Amino acid sequence: MGESPVRETLKTRLGFLLLAASCAVGLGNVWRFPFIAGLYGGASFVLVYLIFLVILGLPLMVMELSVGRAARQNIGKAFKTLQPKGTYWNIYGHIGIGGNYLLMMFYTTVTGWILAYFYSSLRGELTGLSSAETQEYFSGMLTDPIGMTFWMILSVVIGFVVTGIGLRRGVERVSKFMMLSLLFLMIALAVNAITLDGASEGLAFYLLPDFGRMMEQGAGAVILAAMGQAFFTLSIGMGGMAIFGSYIGKERSLPGESVRIVGLDASVAIMSGLIIFPASFAFGVSPDAGPGLLFVTLPNIFNQMAGGYFWATVFFLFMSFAALSTVIAILENIVSYWIDFWGWTRRRASWVNCIALIILSMPTVLGFNVLSDIQPLGEGSNILELEDMLVSTTIIPIGALIFVLFTTTRYGWGWKRFIAEANTGTGLKFPLVVRFYVTWILPLIIIAVLISGYWELLKS
Repeated sequence: MGESPVRETLKTRLGFLLLAASCAVGLGNVWRFPFIAGLYGGASFVLVYLIFLVILGLPLMVMELSVGRAARQNIGKAFKTLQPKGTYWNIYGHIGIGGNYLLMMFYTTVTGWILAYFYSSLRGELTGLSSAETQEYFSGMLTDPIGMTFWMILSVVIGFVVTGIGLRRGVERVSKFMMLSLLFLMIALAVNAITLDGASEGLAFYLLPDFGRMMEQGAGAVILAAMGQAFFTLSIGMGGMAIFGSYIGKERSLPGESVRIVGLDASVAIMSGLIIFPASFAFGVSPDAGPGLLFVTLPNIFNQMAGGYFWATVFFLFMSFAALSTVIAILENIVSYWIDFWGWTRRRASWVNCIALIILSMPTVLGFNVLSDIQPLGEGSNILELEDMLVSTTIIPIGALIFVLFTTTRYGWGWKRFIAEANTGTGLKFPLVVRFYVTWILPLIIIAVLISGYWELLKS
């Protein structure tokens, strides 16, 4: 195990905020959030989601950022640096990094789909297709192992080229550009959607709470869904936030920075709904269209829209930025592990892992075609769904629970050290009055999310 080189730092505070937000902002915001909100009743779900984003996501983000900034290391080494002698919290550090690999093994494939759709939209290949032809186009893409492999490799290579260039010149600069471009494109898409004829019904569904509709789904089901969405959208539990905490100074308190990151994350999710729901209602599409919303339903909507070619291209460009910004942020966590724990150079860590991740991602690609007979979660399932389940239902909630226990109990880093680190600097402070909540109630909420995830899996 080699010695780590001098710690790199981010150049600007804006760079930190946008980079941390890019780790949180991804397909969970712009793809999963709208169809989950549609499924669970629109505005009432959004309201419950925002509540859980504050009471669940916000304290967890402060905890993870604090561990990273205090240790100034990746979680592969941070727990070992901060843990009391004779304890073994550091074991999770390596498991968390393994979760990052597992996430990228399927996320790069989905990112490849989005890049392929952007390219196809740019070429006009999606223009004028009927609903059946759009479905056939997507199915054709999944059954083409060579095409899928190309787009997956492209997403991996783009991510590792950026990380290999450097933290400031590559990761920070590119992420700032992508996030600012993403926000600009979202505003343009939302303005177009809400000005469509018939969009007002979609806006009412999305912005005016109807608790009667919520009760139809079952209050418990809506609360669990909102809790799960708030939990998973921030990418907390696998060290993604800890690594960016390790790159910043102590001038600003971490609760204030966390509020800004969570605010950016929530804004992107809400804006996604302002794109999806007005357009869906304007063209008579069900707001709970499900996972096929992005690749089948939306292309059909764009084909009915004036200037559909332009808006489809802009939309998939925006989606490409959302997906790639997350890829870059997660790959930075992987690269930093090899720099911190093994003493590798950034360039070596980037290219070795680029080759490794391409190989590791191949089962996901082939799971839709050559290996489609492998159905690990039952009939009709695929390898991607197994990997997603392991990350979302298992590693992320367990990791979040580890961070809570590590920062609040005397068996870990401890409450006093956590509070001292979190509140160092100017800005909003972590309120001491919530100690009972974060020590006793928050772990129970995380355990509820963990159990409900497996309960849903067993029911399906």
